Amino acid sequence: MITADPRSILSVGATLGEGPVWVARDAALWFVDIKAHRVHRYDPALDVGRSWAAPGQAGWILPSADGLFAVGLPSGVHRFDPADGSFRALHAPEAHLPGNRQNDACVAPDGALWFGTMDDAEAQASGYFYRCHQGRCVETGLPAVSITNGPAFSPDGSILYHTDTLGKRIWRTDVASDGSVGNTTLFARIEEDAGYPDGPTVDAEGCLWTGLFGGWAVRRYDPAGKLMREIRFPVANVTKIAFGGEDLRTAYATTARKGLDMTALTKQPLAGDLFAFDPGVAGLPGHVATI
Repeated sequence: MITADPRSILSVGATLGEGPVWVARDAALWFVDIKAHRVHRYDPALDVGRSWAAPGQAGWILPSADGLFAVGLPSGVHRFDPADGSFRALHAPEAHLPGNRQNDACVAPDGALWFGTMDDAEAQASGYFYRCHQGRCVETGLPAVSITNGPAFSPDGSILYHTDTLGKRIWRTDVASDGSVGNTTLFARIEEDAGYPDGPTVDAEGCLWTGLFGGWAVRRYDPAGKLMREIRFPVANVTKIAFGGEDLRTAYATTARKGLDMTALTKQPLAGDLFAFDPGVAGLPGHVATI
């Protein structure tokens, strides 16, 4: 039974659990452990998990229109086939930035894949956002930051939310029908001692949810950027949520052990697990990438 209080549903002890996505065709939740080079699947009907080894730091996983998956690796976008665990390179937009890796992604309503990169050392402002659609992968022109998170789209696809994690800011950008970006304004700023904004997700009411790395919580903001709700967790590093289940009314949350010493881990034995809770609102149906 899913309650309003987050509870661990799959013990994976992820170093850096990230990128949860509900895949309706599988009736399952997929996510990654970036630092452990793993792809994970959780089947709620059977309450079982399965994992695959990735050939590098997998920043995200998303379903593709061919029935397989797209996965973001440091060397670029790859096609992943769970049947045999194989990865095949598709796009390499940052071959000139070997210190970067991919960090978060989503599929827009038009089927375009949007993803962000970051400096793996978390020092240089070398993180960019890209758009891949129908065989073409281009840099979007959004400002570079050290750690990108998101993006996420409004229900109609006209607004792009993207995060400067170290800057503790979430931005809102207008997006045209051809995928070009327009005016950018500040959506929300995370105050001191509240953690760092991690992966964003938008619900069916157009409100944005963000994980708070080091903040012990997830937050929900209305479309104007006003804080509506905060849900506390028993672990410090909450990275991102995804809405899943047949009615899209279960919130799944990935968490991380990264940066926690043995004393902290003793106090947070569930750190790195997959959590679930009742968010009181439905999520948006997912899309498949046409890359």
